[in-house]
Amino acid sequence: LPSQQKGVGMNEPLVDAEGFPRDDIDLYQVRTARHNIICLQNDHKALMKQVEEALHQLHAREKEKHAKDEAEALAEAMSQNQSLPQAFAKVNAVTPGSPASISGLQVDDEIVEFGSVNINNFQNLQNIATVVQHSEGRPLSVTVIRSGKKVHVGLTPKRWAGKGLLGCNIIPLQR
Repeated sequence: LPSQQKGVGMNEPLVDAEGFPRDDIDLYQVRTARHNIICLQNDHKALMKQVEEALHQLHAREKEKHAKDEAEALAEAMSQNQSLPQAFAKVNAVTPGSPASISGLQVDDEIVEFGSVNINNFQNLQNIATVVQHSEGRPLSVTVIRSGKKVHVGLTPKRWAGKGLLGCNIIPLQR
């Protein structure tokens, strides 16, 4: 309210002790100012209500999304256990210091892909030997299943102190 209105705020009476309009203030100016303030307060309340509702919706959506994400992660973990690719061979020995050991191949790794060889085109171990001979000095992409998880290994067949180009022994899996 304008300061020249002698300390009249939102709640002071606009009439004197006998009920007559006060003559020491501009009543029109005070009432206009009070009206404007009340309108602004109402607008503020309405806006705050909208903000509150929007926040509730936001948090509800976030909660739903979190629950959905957790459900999806669980479903994915479940389906991953079922959809592990079929292995066709298994590593039953790895010589320390060999290219196989340096690449991180481990005993009991089940081979799913060995370069271009997979369950669909594997007939015998000669398939792997052929891929190894053609890839000497070049990295091969090998995919194995290790303790229930798919693991990718980069294996480079090359000459080393031991025999062969890999330094590991692979046996076919009996189907």
